[in-house]
Amino acid sequence: MMEKFDWPIIVFGAFCCVTFIQIIYYLYFFRRLAFHRADSSISYHQQPVSVIVCARDEAANLAKNLPGLLVQEFTDTHELILVNDNSLDESKYLLEALQKDFAQLHIIELKQEAKFIHGKKFPLSMGIKTAKHDVVLLTDADCVPASEFWMHKMVAPFEQGTEIVLGYGAYYKRKGFLNKIIRFETFHTGLQYLSYALAGLPYMGTGRNLAYKKNVFFRNKGFSGHNHLPGGDDDLFINATANARNTKVVVDKEAFTLSEPKKTWKDWRNQKNRHFTTARLYKTKHRILLGLYALTHFLFYPSFIAALFFFRWELVLGVFLLRFIIQGIIWYKAMEKLDEKDLWKWFWVFDIFMLFYYLIFTPALWKKPRVNWK
Repeated sequence: MMEKFDWPIIVFGAFCCVTFIQIIYYLYFFRRLAFHRADSSISYHQQPVSVIVCARDEAANLAKNLPGLLVQEFTDTHELILVNDNSLDESKYLLEALQKDFAQLHIIELKQEAKFIHGKKFPLSMGIKTAKHDVVLLTDADCVPASEFWMHKMVAPFEQGTEIVLGYGAYYKRKGFLNKIIRFETFHTGLQYLSYALAGLPYMGTGRNLAYKKNVFFRNKGFSGHNHLPGGDDDLFINATANARNTKVVVDKEAFTLSEPKKTWKDWRNQKNRHFTTARLYKTKHRILLGLYALTHFLFYPSFIAALFFFRWELVLGVFLLRFIIQGIIWYKAMEKLDEKDLWKWFWVFDIFMLFYYLIFTPALWKKPRVNWK
């Protein structure tokens, strides 16, 4: 006769396995961001840079945010290239007025849609090809630098061997639970891509705050590998080109960018669905790395509850508290690094929320993406 399964041991063992994998991620990867110190060997010398912003019908954002880009404390040669992509609003007149006061502002007016190239890849490609300098620094029209030293801090790591610099794009702190959820999800994403990059496994960057050399762009044949997708100009491009040798991160509050978060759950959900459509195209090792973390994160609370029912509660609670304490310490330090420390007192709520987050957004991995970038 077949031996009867010892379900209490199996359930408790599964919970321990899930918890152990989570702890490995925290102690091997996420501690790198939490306890990161800036590289003291970096000499903060300035060098020529081309800042590139693409905009479509963004007159209000340009009026609000462009001054922050145009008054940076940067003494070396630089330019700001604004690619106005078929805008129908008053963007053209606003930019012409600003150009009279800021000689470093260069405008590219696109008046025709690019066939078979979706999203903002064509306008961004035009901006990069037009750039006069080898280092290009990218942000969006709805972003503003957190300080006048943003350009200086983001360009500083470019030295021999460095081709890509990853920055952090934060959201403004506003009232309401949705704002906290958006900022936490942004923190959680930053915790992953910055930590993995610090561990020598860069897999993505955000177009709100990203810099690389033009030769990386041309060597990769631009965005040709994913021109058919509306997204990917930041994460898929970095996934294809970044490695442990050519990539550095900048974790400095003065080097962040700030954006206005979405104001409704529907708008935020649509935004996140667009972001998720590119993740399935990451390199296999990155998909496995991210998938295992998400799976064990998703299973943690269900397996915890099951283990409480089937096994000795004091042992189950002990395993739970071990992960809880490690997570709390690392999230506190990482939130401090990314200027999101006000979220920490709710970290246990956000951790539970991630269970529902995975249920809501994981199906987007298999959805066909929309072709428009606006």
